[in-house]
Amino acid sequence: MSGPLLKTDSLSKAFGKVVCARELDLAFQAGVLTSIIGPNGAGKSTLINVITGSLTADNGRIYFLGKDITRLPIHRRVKQGLCRSFQVVNVFPHLSVFENVGIPILTVLRRGHRFWRPLAKEARVHEEVMALLERVGLANEARRLATELSHGDQRLLEVAIALAARPKLLFLDEPTAGMNPVERGQIMEDIRRLNDEGSTTFVIVEHDMDVVFSLSDRILVLHRGEIICDGDPARVSGDALVRECYLGEEVA
Repeated sequence: MSGPLLKTDSLSKAFGKVVCARELDLAFQAGVLTSIIGPNGAGKSTLINVITGSLTADNGRIYFLGKDITRLPIHRRVKQGLCRSFQVVNVFPHLSVFENVGIPILTVLRRGHRFWRPLAKEARVHEEVMALLERVGLANEARRLATELSHGDQRLLEVAIALAARPKLLFLDEPTAGMNPVERGQIMEDIRRLNDEGSTTFVIVEHDMDVVFSLSDRILVLHRGEIICDGDPARVSGDALVRECYLGEEVA
């Protein structure tokens, strides 16, 4: 299709007098890895929650693949290809890595009624799970319990679970939170590679400026519910208002 994957039209959300999104007109293009940054309380997570359906917009519209999804429930947005992850790792800790990814794939393949049949006996499910784990670099960990993985690998597993729904647009909320430098570098490479594969476009909310400026094609700077800058890393790092409101000397 032509046009953006997702766009918003005058999207607004407030909690009392606290405005988290003020008449935002945004567009996300296929293949463009975008980061959303801003100070604490700027409205970043709220914006993701409204777009993906956890919160209802006060005003405005959301269009995905050219269709109005403003009032659609979360599960219908997911079916259309709009997914997200969370700040806190959200996996099934006492299931294997394979089972964590196999459950959503059963749903996608409409084989949920076979949930109690061993996944290993579902040839197509097994094939798709292993292919997805290979994509995120966890194929060798398939039989391990999720709780046994490092924090970084649990984050990768969460990405794999989200990818199991075959999203066209995937929002990641602070994907590097709690990671050590090695893990952070690895997941940056993985997100960049997965985005470049072309089947899923990534939008991340992130506080680590090293991640943001090394990873992003485009950066949106949110401040008090408004976009104060939108452009490539060079433009954002040189913007006087961004420095004043948020970055300070971090990018000097």
